[in-house]
Amino acid sequence: MSEGLGAWQLIASGDATLFAIVRLSIAVSLSAVAIAVVVGLPLGAFLALTRFPGRSAVVVILNGFMGLPPVVVGLTVYLLLSRSGPLGQYGLLFTPTAMIIAQAVLVLPIIAALTRQTIEDLWCEYREELTAMGVGPLGQVATLLWDSRFSLVTMLLAGFGRAAAEVGTVMIVGGNIDGFTRTMTTSIALETSKGNLSLAMGLGLVLIFLIILINAAAWSVRLWSEQRAG
Repeated sequence: MSEGLGAWQLIASGDATLFAIVRLSIAVSLSAVAIAVVVGLPLGAFLALTRFPGRSAVVVILNGFMGLPPVVVGLTVYLLLSRSGPLGQYGLLFTPTAMIIAQAVLVLPIIAALTRQTIEDLWCEYREELTAMGVGPLGQVATLLWDSRFSLVTMLLAGFGRAAAEVGTVMIVGGNIDGFTRTMTTSIALETSKGNLSLAMGLGLVLIFLIILINAAAWSVRLWSEQRAG
């Protein structure tokens, strides 16, 4: 009971430590989703609109990667960024940049796979019209992405929710360094083990609020798009 009261007091008082952790978590997750969008949207659209040998295998692998174990992603990025790894010379391990890279790898398959499915469904519906109008490949991609923008926003929100709630991946590549790479999820795990339940519960409440807010935004976007479509 006292820990719960302490958690609310930390939030209400604008505790500097708590909100510094929240700001870092949001910044890392937003950056990771932005990278995943830049790569995932074109990749998903390309797979939806083109046919080539081995495409089915690529689609199956991409769909399978949606369920990648976070600790495996963290381990892979760790090996790439470690001193003996191919990217070790850049000194990115145990930095926010490493956490962004790891979360982007985790979210990318979700964005790409869902984009491919959405664009492919729309392509089946509008293929004859776009072909008859003489729209080129880039125009087709732009048209389909714009037409599916509400569905894509929902996907992006889902990707952000996945990134924000991640703990294993960022713990491995970020090191959970106080004031530098400590996020909400890693802090909750650490503070709970230390017995600092007020801070852990405070961060947990903020994280739950963010997840609910994200899902409410996704639901609102979907409802609004359905109302506009009639």
